Amino acid sequence: MSALVRMRIAGFVRGGRALPPLIAVLVELGILYGGGASPAAVAYGYSAAALFPVLAWLTKLLLDTEPDVQRRLARLSVGPAREATAGVLAALVLSLLVCVAAMAAPWLFHGIDTRTALGSGIALGVLAHLLAVPPAIALGALASRAVTRSVRLGVTVLVVAAVLVVVLGLTGSFAPWLVPPVMATARALNDPAAPPAATLALLVFWAAAWCTVAFAGYGWLRRARS
Repeated sequence: MSALVRMRIAGFVRGGRALPPLIAVLVELGILYGGGASPAAVAYGYSAAALFPVLAWLTKLLLDTEPDVQRRLARLSVGPAREATAGVLAALVLSLLVCVAAMAAPWLFHGIDTRTALGSGIALGVLAHLLAVPPAIALGALASRAVTRSVRLGVTVLVVAAVLVVVLGLTGSFAPWLVPPVMATARALNDPAAPPAATLALLVFWAAAWCTVAFAGYGWLRRARS
C-alpha cells in the first residue's frame, strides 16, 4: 500500500495538479499575515480555518488524478479497503506538509506577536491544524470523482459544503454539529485567555465524531459505486 501512496503523490505533483492549491495557500497566507502581528493562537486558529477548503480541494484533486480504470485495477490488486485508504493517506501526507509550511510562514512575514504566550499559542495552533486536516480530507474524499461520478457534481459538493462549514460555524444557530468545528476552533482560540480544557476536549470529540461519520460514509459510497 505504501507504493500506491507514493505513486499517487508522485502523479499529483508531477502532473502539475499540486500547483493551484499551492498558489491558493500562498495567497491566503500572504493575506492573513500581511496585516501585522497577532498572538500565535489567534493567527494559527484562523490559518487552520482558512486552509480547510484548500486542503479539501487538494484532496479532491489528488484523488481525481488517477484515471478511473487505473483506480479499479488498484482495487483489484490490493483490495477495496487498502486502495481507498491509500488515497486518504496520500492526502494526509500532503496536507500535513502544507500545515507545517503554514505554521512556518508567519515567521517570514513577522505575523506572530512574540510578546504574548508563545509556547501555548504554538501548541494551540498545532491542535487547530490537526483538527482541520481530517475533516478537510473527508470532505475532499466525498467530493472526489470516485464518489460523485462527475466533475460538476464533485465541485458542487465541495463548494456547498465549504460554504456551510463557514456559515454554520459562524452563526451556530442551526445544527452546528452538521459541520466540523473548524470555525468553532478558530473562535475559541480568538479569546485572549487560553480556552479551558473542557472546551478543547469538546472540540476534539466533535471533530473525531464528525470525521468518523464522514469517513464511514465515504467507505460505504466507495463500496456501493465500485
